[in-house]
Amino acid sequence: MGLKHQTCRTSSSSANLLSTRFSTILTTLAFLFTSIFMFISSLGRQHQPLSFAGQTSYIGDLRDARFPWNKLCFGPTSERLKLAVFSKTWPAGAAPGGMERHASTLYHALAVRGHEIHVFTVPSDRKQHSDIHDGNLHVYFAANDHGSVNCSLAFEIFNKIDRNEAFDYVHTESVSLPHWRAKMVPNLAVTWHGIWYEIMHSKLFEALFSNPNGIRFFSSYKQHICISNSASEVLVNIYQLPQRNVHVILNGVDNTKFVQDPEVGARFRRRYGISVERSNVVMGVAGRLVRDKGHPLLYESFSLITKRYPGVCLLVAGAGPWGRRYAELGPNVKVLGALEPSELSEFYNAIDVFVNPTLRPQGLDLTLIEAMHCGKPVLTPNYPSIVGTVVISDEYGYTFSPNVKSLVEALEMVITDGPHVLRKKGTACKEYAISMFTAAKMALAYERFFLCMKNNIYCQYPLPTDC
Repeated sequence: MGLKHQTCRTSSSSANLLSTRFSTILTTLAFLFTSIFMFISSLGRQHQPLSFAGQTSYIGDLRDARFPWNKLCFGPTSERLKLAVFSKTWPAGAAPGGMERHASTLYHALAVRGHEIHVFTVPSDRKQHSDIHDGNLHVYFAANDHGSVNCSLAFEIFNKIDRNEAFDYVHTESVSLPHWRAKMVPNLAVTWHGIWYEIMHSKLFEALFSNPNGIRFFSSYKQHICISNSASEVLVNIYQLPQRNVHVILNGVDNTKFVQDPEVGARFRRRYGISVERSNVVMGVAGRLVRDKGHPLLYESFSLITKRYPGVCLLVAGAGPWGRRYAELGPNVKVLGALEPSELSEFYNAIDVFVNPTLRPQGLDLTLIEAMHCGKPVLTPNYPSIVGTVVISDEYGYTFSPNVKSLVEALEMVITDGPHVLRKKGTACKEYAISMFTAAKMALAYERFFLCMKNNIYCQYPLPTDC
């Protein structure tokens, strides 16, 4: 209890990994080498893209699985777990980001299944909030003066609860528990998400150059969960982590909230003055309207499209500096501002195709999955994390290279196909999303993972209770 309260920061420790005078060169080499590796890996998957869809007839140890655990059908269990979770943020206020929406969805689902969940985090709006105690779910807000997680304070609360009755397992989302803290926890798994995967990826690559015998960072985390196949391949093939310590569990969303409903979509269109007769194709983009989400790319590309196809409409949902720029494009663009979570399903139902122009190559954006559950095809960059997991064939949408020429060509393909083809692709997207990207399948996979880590019996598949 007498520990000095420390902020959870990864940058200070990473500075010691390598002399700063080499960091720029090594980071450049890291991204170059990784890009080549991922490109080759994605080519290797293209000859059998449809093998990823649906369930698989796997028999054996789950730790040897080379595919997402979401593909399996896990049965009920009577064993209850006590889990500790360190998460960077927890949803609070309007329009929370994907990371905190994922955390809320997963741990609510596990708590409903009877597991005792204790989350150590901060509110996403960085304001003062009371701790949450909702049945089996307990959320403790431990913030520093800047609104980030106060590591020492979070650990004080964690240790107090652990002393009362030890946790079965500890889970850290997006490396929110830094490695110098993680090494003190015996049973720990880390899940790699989006931007934090990218940040740590570049820093760890520098360490790989300086220490060919391995990276001490990884020894602090016993198990690694990836949200895409490509991230798993990097950890195993580049960082040389043991295959049995790397597992793929895909993100899922609450498919009772994101549902296909044409009538809701039609009302949403009327609310914002979108004429069905005038607009032959309605596109949509959602999220933070900032540069690294790819909005400069979409802005320039769509400005060219509107000159050639005046009947095309773009709905922009979100807040950020690029909202004002989109408004400059005239009546073809409707800037809606930040939508409440309850409005997102209405938004997806109002469009014909969902566009994700992100410039981040490692994440698995929830907006893609949400749109697919609402029966919409997607238009997205051809990053390995996406084409190897979400848009595994052109049956589910369109991909492009992250440049204006390629995006314009993809947008023209969408317009040429028209609403009829887009509806057909959307139906395929919905079926695929239900088979892979639901909150229930994600929660069952995580539940089985934690049970497997606690007791080897649960590592066998199928068990008599599995379907």
